[in-house]
Amino acid sequence: MNIRFSEDVIPLSDLKANPGKVIRHVSEAHRPVLLTSRGRGVAVVQNLRDYEKTEEECSFMRAVVKGMVELDQGHETSLAEVKTRLGLT
Repeated sequence: MNIRFSEDVIPLSDLKANPGKVIRHVSEAHRPVLLTSRGRGVAVVQNLRDYEKTEEECSFMRAVVKGMVELDQGHETSLAEVKTRLGLT
């Protein structure tokens, strides 16, 4: 999901004038749009499904990194112990 400055940077006034067009763009392009005011970025508009997917991916990656850190620190749990804790035995 790379931003395309020629398409994905929109003045705030354009959003005010035609919000449907901006919403349609983010839904079809699957990229966030940077809203600007006086040439400076002020907000990002993103499709809700794309946002939720991104958040899920970030959450998953945080969990993976946390697990790797725990392994490096010697905090291991055997499969048998996990099954017992989850009531799967």
